[in-house]
Amino acid sequence: MKYHFAPLLAVAFAGLMPFAVQADAVTPGEEAISTVLSRGMAPPRMAPPRGDESEGPFERLVIANAFLVDGTGAPPRGPVSIVIENDRIADIRGGGTAGIHGSDNPWGPGTRVIDASGQYVLPGLIDAHAHLGTPSHAAAGSLTDPEYVLKLWLAHGVTTVRDVGAMMGLGWTVEHKQRSAKGEISAPRMVVHSMFPESMPSPDAARKWVRAVNKRGADGVKFLGASPALIEAAMDEAQKLDMKTAYHHAQLSVTGTNVLDSARMGLDSMEHWYGLPEAMFEDRVIQDYPYDYNYSNEQDRFGEAGRLWLQAAPPGSERWQATIDELISLDFTLDPTFTIYEAARDVMRARNAPWHGDYTMPYIMRAFEPSPEVHGSFFFDWTTADEVAWKRNYQRWMQFVNDYKNAGGRVTVGSDAGFIYKIYGFAYVRELELLQEAGFHPLEVLKSATLNGAELLGMADEIGSVEIGKKADLVIVNENPVANFKVLYGTGHLKLDQDSHTLKRTEGIRYVIRDGIVFDKDKLLEDVRELVAAQKAAEKTAGTGP
Repeated sequence: MKYHFAPLLAVAFAGLMPFAVQADAVTPGEEAISTVLSRGMAPPRMAPPRGDESEGPFERLVIANAFLVDGTGAPPRGPVSIVIENDRIADIRGGGTAGIHGSDNPWGPGTRVIDASGQYVLPGLIDAHAHLGTPSHAAAGSLTDPEYVLKLWLAHGVTTVRDVGAMMGLGWTVEHKQRSAKGEISAPRMVVHSMFPESMPSPDAARKWVRAVNKRGADGVKFLGASPALIEAAMDEAQKLDMKTAYHHAQLSVTGTNVLDSARMGLDSMEHWYGLPEAMFEDRVIQDYPYDYNYSNEQDRFGEAGRLWLQAAPPGSERWQATIDELISLDFTLDPTFTIYEAARDVMRARNAPWHGDYTMPYIMRAFEPSPEVHGSFFFDWTTADEVAWKRNYQRWMQFVNDYKNAGGRVTVGSDAGFIYKIYGFAYVRELELLQEAGFHPLEVLKSATLNGAELLGMADEIGSVEIGKKADLVIVNENPVANFKVLYGTGHLKLDQDSHTLKRTEGIRYVIRDGIVFDKDKLLEDVRELVAAQKAAEKTAGTGP
């Protein structure tokens, strides 16, 4: 996504900053938040302490008699019992039977046992493109509630997120990261990338900014665009500091830096797909824009983006294959985020998703509706032709991503939720489905969602697979997600009961474990429903809601 908040959320002057931050460390997210606060809105909330939705960590926790999908691409096996001591996997034992609690507990006194007979255990899922809220929701009346976002992520099995942009402010985001690491709040583990400003006076200034945000706690840098000299200097400085880098190659700067250009500079991952077709142009240099195109008009921007892949080299061509080969040689990662643009190919499906009623904050739903003032709310006059163009765009895009995976390239799972009718957690599960649509075997999808994400973050020795010695990040599912990813949705999966001839919802995820802390999915979702209901009631009382 390109975070274009004008005119409502135009970039503020550093002098409006309500944060004690030196000028060379100010981030675009803090500038946007400063603009919101200067107009009288309350500052963003902090997530509350953990409550009864969680237990532990325990001196010893055993997940007994489960089928295991370990995240490496290996097929399910089981039953196995996974022994956790504090926050680490201490042992994985073969099949057998085990008691649930009390005197029949063969694991010793004080051991918490979860009987997962007939259930499936996955590694904790990694959302490689996430945002703990966005200032653009303020256009519809409120800044994003972090408790709402964090609990939705956890309830869908997401135990680690890469926040690419710290759009609600670097200090605020890093504070949530730190509180999560201490186990103080119900939240996934957080890796934070700070958004790089699009204008800097010099490469030296770019280097200084990178050092400053690193000192403030940023783990990486997210680029949208800038002059190639600034990008190269910032990326080099980030590498010296062992910081990771991500890049959304915005159309305003892609003629100067496409995906191959940035990958050669050492970029770790590209976000979405911008800059990739442009690297494979054969009969042009610039996208075939209509003569009356205006990038600041969101429908122009997204409408023409959906016609871009067909302007690039075709599948199987020499240019197509050479691009794949070079990116793989550079150990490059694709983070496609198919889900975030899906509304462009079927807006009615996205607008009417079944979870909106109970799980979508009313101000977020309002921010999704067409508006020239809000990024991604671009369906001003969205036509059948626009949707058909995007469907063809997806076919070509998905083929490239699948070919890249088949050639040995790394693909990760990111959702970019909070925009374009996509809700946290639910959008992540949908991304799993879309990768399967692209041609991935479900086990390849789960590897992308776990071990590949851990490799991108430089954390594969700690998370990403179920192995002895690694962090105890696990998802316990009542049904087989390899057979059907829909069972991971918080709203469950509807299927016909053949005996009663009635539709019933399956239970899906039961527990999510992060660092040995056990989170009850049902309680997490109950909390979210209560937050949404309370927000609707408050708006109704204030006369701002329906």
